[in-house]
Amino acid sequence: MSNVYYPEYLQLDKILNAQEPESDKLGQHAHDEMLFIIIHQAYELWFKQLLHEVGSIIDIFEQQKVDDNGGELSIVVHRMHRVNTILDLLVKQLGILDTMTPLDFLDFRDMLRPASGFQSLQFKILEARLGLRMEDRFGKQYYTSQLKPEHKAQIEALESKRTLRELVNAWLERMPFLKAGYWPGEAKFFDQLEQLYVGSLVKGEEGNAQLWREIFSEGSDKRHFSPAAARSALFIMLFRDEPIFQQAFRFLDSLVILDSSMARWRARHIDMVHRMIGLRVGTGGSTGKNYLRGAMDHHYVFSEIADLGSFLFERRKLPALPAEVAGAMRYRG
Repeated sequence: MSNVYYPEYLQLDKILNAQEPESDKLGQHAHDEMLFIIIHQAYELWFKQLLHEVGSIIDIFEQQKVDDNGGELSIVVHRMHRVNTILDLLVKQLGILDTMTPLDFLDFRDMLRPASGFQSLQFKILEARLGLRMEDRFGKQYYTSQLKPEHKAQIEALESKRTLRELVNAWLERMPFLKAGYWPGEAKFFDQLEQLYVGSLVKGEEGNAQLWREIFSEGSDKRHFSPAAARSALFIMLFRDEPIFQQAFRFLDSLVILDSSMARWRARHIDMVHRMIGLRVGTGGSTGKNYLRGAMDHHYVFSEIADLGSFLFERRKLPALPAEVAGAMRYRG
């Protein structure tokens, strides 16, 4: 029988003694600094869990083949649900910080310089692992400027590693049901869909015909998902009721929810920062509210999947699938 002791297992001596308010060190006790520290420590613990979950998902997608029959995609969907639940909690957690008034914050704010949430290494790693490359970042010239050299090197090293977005693109490209062998003659599914889509455009939407070609056939340097991946994703969305696609659809949907959750966290953060410091710069020297708004607008990772909702059709309008494709999509007993 093991002799595990609760406080020792959780290392509570380290956790509960890890709060050292700067105001106490300076002999100017500020009551709300304890809340400020604990809130941010809790954030970093949840960031660690997010990295644990996202890292495990990346490990699965780095395999040559994701084994749907073995349940790997179900595991991914489950862990993505956990990721999004944690992100939802992070938004709600700001409500606790809102119990601190701007005047309470001023009691210790200047003592924190130049420390800033902008220096959260774990959050930067999370963004990078999801797919936010340096070239796509808002304020990229300042993004690592406040980090210690060893932390800056960690972020830069991630630029050479495959991100979740890149792995999802490769996974979608491998979907077999749009391969030429399944489609007899010249009856190509996406040719039929394009005709349906172009025929449905109303006045003012004429330019969308070129957008269809850019997304699903021609490609663009501005887009992160290849035409083949985009076609597969749309096919999964259109036929999500097929048992073979239900988990794949839930996974794609979870990526869109992740983007939305990250945006809600940033939006809530903007409101909190504006309430606390108004138009002043952050303690780390950023432009505060303006930087956060720019990041919120630019740091979507999976927006191209959400964009595909523009190209869905009513089920009754979908072209019939060839027998070869319909048969291949059925689970075999």
